[in-house]
Amino acid sequence: LIHADLKKQVHHFSPNSAAVSPHSSLRLLCVCLCLCPAVQSQNLVTDNVAVVEGEVAVISCRVKNNDDSVIQLLNPNRQTIYFRDVRPLKDARFQLVNFSDNELRVSLSNVTLSDEGRYVCQLYTDPPQEAYADITVLIPPGNPIIESREGQVIEGNETEMTCTAMGSKPAATIRWMKGDKELQGKSKVEEMYDTMFTVTSQLTFTVTKEDDGVPVVCIVDHPAVKDVQAQTYLVVHYKPEVKIVVEFPDGLPREGQNMELSCQAKGKPHPQQINWVKVDDDLPSHALITGPDLYIENLNKTYNGTYRCFAANSVGESYDDYILYVYDAPTTTPIPTTATTTTPTTTTISLPEATADSRAGEGAPRAVDHAVIGGVVAVVVFAMLCLLIILGRYFARHKGTYFTHEAKGADDAADADTAIINAEGGHNNSDEKKEYYI
Repeated sequence: LIHADLKKQVHHFSPNSAAVSPHSSLRLLCVCLCLCPAVQSQNLVTDNVAVVEGEVAVISCRVKNNDDSVIQLLNPNRQTIYFRDVRPLKDARFQLVNFSDNELRVSLSNVTLSDEGRYVCQLYTDPPQEAYADITVLIPPGNPIIESREGQVIEGNETEMTCTAMGSKPAATIRWMKGDKELQGKSKVEEMYDTMFTVTSQLTFTVTKEDDGVPVVCIVDHPAVKDVQAQTYLVVHYKPEVKIVVEFPDGLPREGQNMELSCQAKGKPHPQQINWVKVDDDLPSHALITGPDLYIENLNKTYNGTYRCFAANSVGESYDDYILYVYDAPTTTPIPTTATTTTPTTTTISLPEATADSRAGEGAPRAVDHAVIGGVVAVVVFAMLCLLIILGRYFARHKGTYFTHEAKGADDAADADTAIINAEGGHNNSDEKKEYYI
Protein backbone atom coordinates (compact mmCIF):
# COMPACT_ATOMS: atom_id res chain seq x y z
CA LEU A 1 0.00 0.00 0.00
CA ILE A 2 2.82 2.36 0.83
CA HIS A 3 4.54 1.63 -2.47
CA ALA A 4 1.29 2.11 -4.32
CA ASP A 5 0.68 5.38 -2.63
CA LEU A 6 4.27 6.43 -3.35
CA LYS A 7 3.88 5.59 -7.04
CA LYS A 8 0.70 7.55 -7.10
CA GLN A 9 2.41 10.55 -5.56
CA VAL A 10 5.31 10.25 -8.00
CA HIS A 11 2.84 9.98 -10.89
CA HIS A 12 1.24 13.19 -9.73
CA PHE A 13 4.71 14.74 -9.74
CA SER A 14 5.21 14.36 -13.48
CA PRO A 15 6.76 16.75 -15.95
CA ASN A 16 3.33 17.43 -17.29
CA SER A 17 2.11 18.47 -13.90
CA ALA A 18 1.98 22.16 -13.45
CA ALA A 19 2.54 22.06 -9.68
CA VAL A 20 2.54 19.84 -6.65
CA SER A 21 0.23 20.64 -3.83
CA PRO A 22 1.74 21.32 -0.39
CA HIS A 23 -0.32 18.50 1.05
CA SER A 24 1.08 16.04 -1.44
CA SER A 25 4.70 17.13 -0.71
CA LEU A 26 4.28 16.60 3.04
CA ARG A 27 2.89 13.13 2.42
CA LEU A 28 5.84 12.30 0.18
CA LEU A 29 8.37 13.41 2.87
CA CYS A 30 6.69 11.30 5.55
CA VAL A 31 6.75 8.26 3.30
CA CYS A 32 10.51 8.71 2.60
CA LEU A 33 11.30 8.95 6.31
CA CYS A 34 9.40 5.75 6.94
CA LEU A 35 11.26 3.89 4.20
CA CYS A 36 14.83 5.10 5.20
CA PRO A 37 16.41 3.20 8.14
CA ALA A 38 17.70 5.22 11.21
CA VAL A 39 21.52 5.87 11.15
CA GLN A 40 23.48 6.51 14.48
CA SER A 41 26.38 8.99 14.35
CA GLN A 42 29.92 7.60 14.60
CA ASN A 43 32.46 9.41 16.77
CA LEU A 44 36.21 9.07 16.03
CA VAL A 45 38.57 10.15 18.84
CA THR A 46 42.29 9.96 19.66
CA ASP A 47 44.81 11.51 22.11
CA ASN A 48 48.00 13.52 21.89
CA VAL A 49 51.19 11.73 22.93
CA ALA A 50 54.35 13.04 24.63
CA VAL A 51 57.25 10.61 24.57
CA VAL A 52 60.89 10.76 25.58
CA GLU A 53 63.35 10.26 22.74
CA GLY A 54 64.26 6.58 22.41
CA GLU A 55 61.15 5.29 24.16
CA VAL A 56 57.82 3.90 22.83
CA ALA A 57 54.80 5.96 21.72
CA VAL A 58 51.30 4.44 21.44
CA ILE A 59 48.62 5.91 19.15
CA SER A 60 44.99 4.85 19.67
CA CYS A 61 42.17 5.52 17.15
CA ARG A 62 38.79 4.79 18.81
CA VAL A 63 35.35 4.65 17.19
CA LYS A 64 31.96 4.78 18.88
CA ASN A 65 29.02 3.06 17.18
CA ASN A 66 31.06 1.73 14.26
CA ASP A 67 29.03 0.28 11.36
CA ASP A 68 31.90 -1.76 9.94
CA SER A 69 33.55 1.30 8.45
CA VAL A 70 37.27 1.00 7.74
CA ILE A 71 39.80 2.58 10.16
CA GLN A 72 43.26 3.56 9.05
CA LEU A 73 46.24 5.47 10.51
CA LEU A 74 48.33 7.97 8.51
CA ASN A 75 51.69 9.55 9.34
CA PRO A 76 52.39 13.33 9.17
CA ASN A 77 53.21 12.90 5.45
CA ARG A 78 49.73 11.36 4.86
CA GLN A 79 51.24 7.94 4.23
CA THR A 80 49.16 5.00 5.42
CA ILE A 81 50.73 3.25 8.38
CA TYR A 82 47.91 0.77 9.02
CA PHE A 83 44.81 0.03 6.93
CA ARG A 84 42.62 -1.99 9.25
CA ASP A 85 45.12 -4.60 10.51
CA VAL A 86 47.45 -4.39 7.50
CA ARG A 87 50.65 -2.31 7.52
CA PRO A 88 51.45 -0.93 4.04
CA LEU A 89 54.33 1.24 5.38
CA LYS A 90 57.63 -0.60 5.52
CA ASP A 91 58.77 0.66 8.92
CA ALA A 92 59.14 -2.17 11.39
CA ARG A 93 59.10 0.23 14.35
CA PHE A 94 55.31 0.46 13.91
CA GLN A 95 53.56 -2.55 15.43
CA LEU A 96 49.88 -3.42 15.79
CA VAL A 97 48.84 -3.53 19.44
CA ASN A 98 45.08 -3.97 19.04
CA PHE A 99 42.55 -4.07 16.20
CA SER A 100 38.78 -4.35 16.55
CA ASP A 101 35.62 -2.74 15.17
CA ASN A 102 36.02 0.03 17.73
CA GLU A 103 39.80 0.56 18.00
CA LEU A 104 43.03 0.62 16.06
CA ARG A 105 46.04 0.85 18.41
CA VAL A 106 49.60 1.08 17.07
CA SER A 107 52.95 1.42 18.86
CA LEU A 108 56.06 3.25 17.61
CA SER A 109 59.32 2.15 19.23
CA ASN A 110 62.68 3.93 19.44
CA VAL A 111 61.12 7.34 18.83
CA THR A 112 63.37 9.99 17.30
CA LEU A 113 62.97 13.70 16.83
CA SER A 114 62.03 13.11 13.15
CA ASP A 115 58.93 11.15 14.26
CA GLU A 116 57.42 14.27 15.80
CA GLY A 117 54.31 15.62 14.07
CA ARG A 118 50.54 15.20 13.54
CA TYR A 119 49.23 11.67 12.93
CA VAL A 120 45.77 11.14 11.40
CA CYS A 121 43.13 8.61 12.41
CA GLN A 122 40.73 8.22 9.45
CA LEU A 123 37.33 6.52 9.31
CA TYR A 124 35.89 5.68 5.89
CA THR A 125 32.38 7.05 6.11
CA ASP A 126 30.50 9.38 3.81
CA PRO A 127 31.95 11.92 4.27
CA PRO A 128 35.18 10.50 5.86
CA GLN A 129 35.96 11.41 9.46
CA GLU A 130 39.40 12.36 10.78
CA ALA A 131 40.95 12.82 14.24
CA TYR A 132 44.46 14.09 14.95
CA ALA A 133 47.10 12.89 17.42
CA ASP A 134 50.13 15.14 17.92
CA ILE A 135 53.31 13.33 18.95
CA THR A 136 55.73 15.51 20.93
CA VAL A 137 59.25 14.16 21.39
CA LEU A 138 60.90 15.16 24.68
CA ILE A 139 64.69 15.35 24.84
CA PRO A 140 66.14 15.52 28.37
CA PRO A 141 69.05 17.86 29.07
CA GLY A 142 72.53 16.60 29.63
CA ASN A 143 73.99 16.49 33.13
CA PRO A 144 74.09 20.02 34.54
CA ILE A 145 77.48 21.64 34.98
CA ILE A 146 78.32 24.04 37.86
CA GLU A 147 81.14 26.51 37.49
CA SER A 148 82.41 28.95 40.13
CA ARG A 149 84.23 32.18 39.49
CA GLU A 150 86.80 31.36 42.16
CA GLY A 151 87.72 28.25 44.10
CA GLN A 152 87.98 29.96 47.49
CA VAL A 153 86.02 32.97 48.66
CA ILE A 154 87.03 35.39 51.40
CA GLU A 155 84.43 36.10 54.06
CA GLY A 156 82.29 39.14 53.20
CA ASN A 157 82.99 38.98 49.45
CA GLU A 158 80.56 38.11 46.67
CA THR A 159 80.83 34.86 44.71
CA GLU A 160 79.30 34.01 41.34
CA MET A 161 78.26 30.56 40.14
CA THR A 162 76.74 29.37 36.85
CA CYS A 163 74.80 26.20 36.09
CA THR A 164 74.29 25.03 32.49
CA ALA A 165 71.77 22.48 31.17
CA MET A 166 72.44 21.75 27.48
CA GLY A 167 70.47 20.20 24.61
CA SER A 168 66.95 19.83 25.95
CA LYS A 169 63.52 20.00 24.35
CA PRO A 170 61.59 21.88 25.58
CA ALA A 171 63.81 24.30 27.51
CA ALA A 172 64.57 23.24 31.09
CA THR A 173 64.20 25.38 34.21
CA ILE A 174 66.94 25.73 36.85
CA ARG A 175 66.61 26.26 40.61
CA TRP A 176 69.31 26.92 43.26
CA MET A 177 69.61 25.69 46.85
CA LYS A 178 72.23 26.73 49.43
CA GLY A 179 71.92 24.29 52.27
CA ASP A 180 68.19 24.20 52.98
CA LYS A 181 67.54 27.71 51.62
CA GLU A 182 66.40 28.38 48.05
CA LEU A 183 68.16 31.20 46.20
CA GLN A 184 66.99 33.05 43.10
CA GLY A 185 69.21 32.90 40.03
CA LYS A 186 69.03 34.66 36.67
CA SER A 187 68.39 32.33 33.71
CA LYS A 188 69.16 32.72 30.01
CA VAL A 189 67.70 30.45 27.26
CA GLU A 190 69.46 29.90 23.94
CA GLU A 191 67.80 28.05 21.03
CA MET A 192 69.94 25.56 19.13
CA TYR A 193 69.29 23.44 16.04
CA ASP A 194 66.08 21.36 15.70
CA THR A 195 64.32 23.36 18.39
CA MET A 196 66.83 22.28 21.03
CA PHE A 197 67.61 24.62 23.92
CA THR A 198 70.50 25.39 26.27
CA VAL A 199 69.69 27.08 29.59
CA THR A 200 72.27 28.91 31.74
CA SER A 201 71.48 30.22 35.23
CA GLN A 202 73.72 32.66 37.10
CA LEU A 203 73.75 32.99 40.91
CA THR A 204 75.46 35.78 42.89
CA PHE A 205 75.50 36.09 46.70
CA THR A 206 77.68 37.27 49.61
CA VAL A 207 79.37 34.61 51.72
CA THR A 208 80.01 34.42 55.47
CA LYS A 209 82.28 32.14 57.46
CA GLU A 210 79.21 30.05 58.35
CA ASP A 211 78.92 29.16 54.62
CA ASP A 212 82.20 27.26 54.69
CA GLY A 213 81.49 23.65 53.67
CA VAL A 214 77.81 24.32 52.85
CA PRO A 215 76.60 22.59 49.63
CA VAL A 216 75.25 24.69 46.75
CA VAL A 217 72.91 22.62 44.54
CA CYS A 218 71.75 23.31 40.96
CA ILE A 219 68.41 21.53 40.29
CA VAL A 220 67.17 21.04 36.71
CA ASP A 221 63.41 20.61 36.13
CA HIS A 222 62.26 19.03 32.85
CA PRO A 223 59.19 16.93 31.87
CA ALA A 224 61.46 14.17 30.56
CA VAL A 225 63.53 13.66 33.75
CA LYS A 226 63.30 14.04 37.51
CA ASP A 227 65.81 14.98 40.22
CA VAL A 228 68.61 15.96 37.88
CA GLN A 229 71.05 18.05 39.87
CA ALA A 230 74.67 18.97 40.43
CA GLN A 231 76.28 20.39 43.54
CA THR A 232 79.46 21.97 44.80
CA TYR A 233 80.72 22.92 48.26
CA LEU A 234 81.66 26.42 49.32
CA VAL A 235 85.22 27.04 50.52
CA VAL A 236 85.25 30.24 52.61
CA HIS A 237 88.46 31.74 54.02
CA TYR A 238 88.21 33.92 57.12
CA LYS A 239 90.61 35.54 59.59
CA PRO A 240 91.30 33.82 62.93
CA GLU A 241 89.04 33.86 65.96
CA VAL A 242 91.23 34.22 69.08
CA LYS A 243 90.48 33.34 72.72
CA ILE A 244 92.87 33.29 75.73
CA VAL A 245 92.31 30.48 78.25
CA VAL A 246 93.92 30.32 81.74
CA GLU A 247 95.33 26.82 82.20
CA PHE A 248 96.46 27.48 85.82
CA PRO A 249 96.14 28.64 88.54
CA ASP A 250 92.48 27.75 89.03
CA GLY A 251 91.65 30.69 91.27
CA LEU A 252 92.97 34.21 91.65
CA PRO A 253 96.64 34.61 90.68
CA ARG A 254 98.77 35.34 93.77
CA GLU A 255 102.34 36.25 94.41
CA GLY A 256 104.71 33.33 94.17
CA GLN A 257 102.44 31.20 92.00
CA ASN A 258 103.04 30.09 88.41
CA MET A 259 100.70 30.92 85.53
CA GLU A 260 100.08 29.47 82.08
CA LEU A 261 97.94 31.18 79.40
CA SER A 262 96.89 29.33 76.23
CA CYS A 263 96.01 31.17 73.00
CA GLN A 264 93.31 29.28 71.11
CA ALA A 265 92.96 30.45 67.48
CA LYS A 266 90.65 29.12 64.77
CA GLY A 267 90.58 30.30 61.16
CA LYS A 268 90.75 29.22 57.54
CA PRO A 269 93.45 28.69 56.54
CA HIS A 270 94.66 27.63 59.99
CA PRO A 271 96.72 30.39 61.68
CA GLN A 272 100.41 29.75 61.16
CA GLN A 273 101.67 32.63 63.32
CA ILE A 274 100.81 33.25 67.01
CA ASN A 275 102.59 35.95 69.06
CA TRP A 276 102.41 37.11 72.70
CA VAL A 277 103.06 40.70 73.82
CA LYS A 278 102.45 42.82 76.90
CA VAL A 279 100.61 46.03 76.09
CA ASP A 280 102.74 49.14 76.77
CA ASP A 281 105.53 47.08 78.32
CA ASP A 282 107.87 44.14 77.76
CA LEU A 283 107.12 40.58 78.71
CA PRO A 284 108.71 39.42 81.99
CA SER A 285 112.32 38.41 81.42
CA HIS A 286 111.77 34.79 82.45
CA ALA A 287 108.40 34.35 80.61
CA LEU A 288 108.48 31.28 78.38
CA ILE A 289 106.51 31.04 75.09
CA THR A 290 105.90 27.53 73.75
CA GLY A 291 103.77 27.52 70.61
CA PRO A 292 100.46 29.12 71.55
CA ASP A 293 101.17 28.99 75.34
CA LEU A 294 102.69 31.65 77.64
CA TYR A 295 104.26 30.41 80.89
CA ILE A 296 105.23 32.78 83.75
CA GLU A 297 106.96 31.62 86.97
CA ASN A 298 106.89 33.16 90.45
CA LEU A 299 104.27 35.87 89.92
CA ASN A 300 104.67 39.27 91.57
CA LYS A 301 102.87 42.59 91.34
CA THR A 302 105.30 43.98 88.79
CA TYR A 303 103.79 41.58 86.28
CA ASN A 304 100.38 43.28 86.44
CA GLY A 305 99.13 44.48 83.05
CA THR A 306 97.43 43.47 79.80
CA TYR A 307 98.78 40.46 77.91
CA ARG A 308 97.75 40.17 74.25
CA CYS A 309 97.80 37.19 71.88
CA PHE A 310 97.96 37.81 68.11
CA ALA A 311 97.01 35.18 65.49
CA ALA A 312 97.31 35.72 61.73
CA ASN A 313 96.68 33.89 58.47
CA SER A 314 96.51 34.90 54.81
CA VAL A 315 93.16 36.65 55.32
CA GLY A 316 94.00 38.86 58.29
CA GLU A 317 95.01 39.20 61.95
CA SER A 318 93.02 39.05 65.20
CA TYR A 319 93.87 39.23 68.91
CA ASP A 320 92.50 38.70 72.41
CA ASP A 321 93.52 40.38 75.72
CA TYR A 322 93.99 39.06 79.27
CA ILE A 323 94.32 41.53 82.16
CA LEU A 324 96.61 40.17 84.91
CA TYR A 325 96.28 41.40 88.50
CA VAL A 326 98.48 39.60 91.03
CA TYR A 327 97.01 39.39 94.57
CA ASP A 328 98.96 39.17 97.82
CA ALA A 329 100.36 35.82 98.77
CA PRO A 330 98.15 33.88 101.22
CA THR A 331 99.19 33.82 104.92
CA THR A 332 98.81 30.90 107.36
CA THR A 333 99.73 32.62 110.73
CA PRO A 334 96.73 32.48 113.14
CA ILE A 335 95.49 35.70 114.75
CA PRO A 336 96.05 35.77 118.61
CA THR A 337 93.05 35.87 120.97
CA THR A 338 92.09 39.35 122.29
CA ALA A 339 90.32 39.75 125.70
CA THR A 340 88.78 42.87 127.29
CA THR A 341 87.74 42.90 130.99
CA THR A 342 85.67 45.56 132.79
CA THR A 343 84.32 45.83 136.36
CA PRO A 344 81.81 44.68 137.43
CA THR A 345 81.08 43.01 134.07
CA THR A 346 83.73 41.15 132.07
CA THR A 347 83.39 40.68 128.29
CA THR A 348 85.76 38.41 126.39
CA ILE A 349 85.89 38.40 122.57
CA SER A 350 87.84 35.68 120.81
CA LEU A 351 88.70 35.80 117.13
CA PRO A 352 88.06 32.57 115.19
CA GLU A 353 90.84 30.82 113.38
CA ALA A 354 91.77 32.34 110.03
CA THR A 355 89.35 31.37 107.26
CA ALA A 356 90.11 30.67 103.63
CA ASP A 357 89.87 33.46 101.06
CA SER A 358 86.88 32.57 98.84
CA ARG A 359 88.50 34.33 95.89
CA ALA A 360 91.33 31.83 95.77
CA GLY A 361 91.04 28.53 93.98
CA GLU A 362 90.38 25.20 95.64
CA GLY A 363 93.20 24.02 97.85
CA ALA A 364 94.53 27.56 98.57
CA PRO A 365 96.04 28.10 102.13
CA ARG A 366 93.72 29.48 104.84
CA ALA A 367 94.48 33.17 105.53
CA VAL A 368 92.99 36.28 107.17
CA ASP A 369 92.85 39.41 105.09
CA HIS A 370 93.98 42.76 106.61
CA ALA A 371 90.50 44.15 106.06
CA VAL A 372 89.03 41.37 108.24
CA ILE A 373 91.48 42.16 111.08
CA GLY A 374 90.64 45.84 110.95
CA GLY A 375 86.94 45.04 111.08
CA VAL A 376 87.36 42.87 114.18
CA VAL A 377 89.35 45.61 116.01
CA ALA A 378 86.66 48.17 115.18
CA VAL A 379 83.96 45.89 116.60
CA VAL A 380 85.93 45.43 119.86
CA VAL A 381 86.44 49.19 120.34
CA PHE A 382 82.79 49.86 119.64
CA ALA A 383 81.72 47.23 122.20
CA MET A 384 83.96 48.75 124.92
CA LEU A 385 82.53 52.23 124.33
CA CYS A 386 79.01 50.90 124.59
CA LEU A 387 79.86 49.10 127.84
CA LEU A 388 81.31 52.25 129.46
CA ILE A 389 78.23 54.25 128.53
CA ILE A 390 75.92 51.61 130.04
CA LEU A 391 77.91 51.49 133.35
CA GLY A 392 77.90 55.30 133.67
CA ARG A 393 74.12 55.44 133.30
CA TYR A 394 73.73 52.66 135.88
CA PHE A 395 75.75 54.36 138.65
CA ALA A 396 74.10 57.71 137.98
CA ARG A 397 70.67 56.21 138.68
CA HIS A 398 71.81 54.48 141.99
CA LYS A 399 73.66 57.28 143.97
CA GLY A 400 73.69 56.99 147.98
CA THR A 401 72.50 59.55 150.67
CA TYR A 402 73.05 59.31 154.58
CA PHE A 403 72.70 61.58 157.65
CA THR A 404 74.92 62.10 160.76
CA HIS A 405 73.21 63.03 164.06
CA GLU A 406 76.06 64.74 165.81
CA ALA A 407 75.08 67.50 168.29
CA LYS A 408 75.85 70.99 167.31
CA GLY A 409 78.82 72.29 169.32
CA ALA A 410 80.04 68.82 170.12
CA ASP A 411 83.39 69.73 168.76
CA ASP A 412 83.90 72.40 171.55
CA ALA A 413 82.62 70.30 174.49
CA ALA A 414 85.11 68.90 177.00
CA ASP A 415 83.27 65.64 177.36
CA ALA A 416 80.18 63.84 176.20
CA ASP A 417 77.92 65.07 178.92
CA THR A 418 78.81 68.66 178.21
CA ALA A 419 78.04 68.07 174.50
CA ILE A 420 74.58 66.72 175.33
CA ILE A 421 73.85 69.63 177.61
CA ASN A 422 75.00 72.11 175.00
CA ALA A 423 72.82 70.51 172.37
CA GLU A 424 69.92 72.68 171.28
CA GLY A 425 66.85 71.03 170.16
CA GLY A 426 68.35 67.54 170.03
CA HIS A 427 67.99 65.86 166.77
CA ASN A 428 65.44 68.33 165.51
CA ASN A 429 67.96 71.14 165.42
CA SER A 430 70.90 69.19 164.17
CA ASP A 431 72.60 70.08 160.92
CA GLU A 432 72.40 67.64 158.09
CA LYS A 433 75.49 66.31 156.55
CA LYS A 434 75.19 64.75 153.14
CA GLU A 435 77.67 62.67 151.32
CA TYR A 436 77.29 61.43 147.75
CA TYR A 437 78.90 58.53 145.99
CA ILE A 438 79.57 58.82 142.34
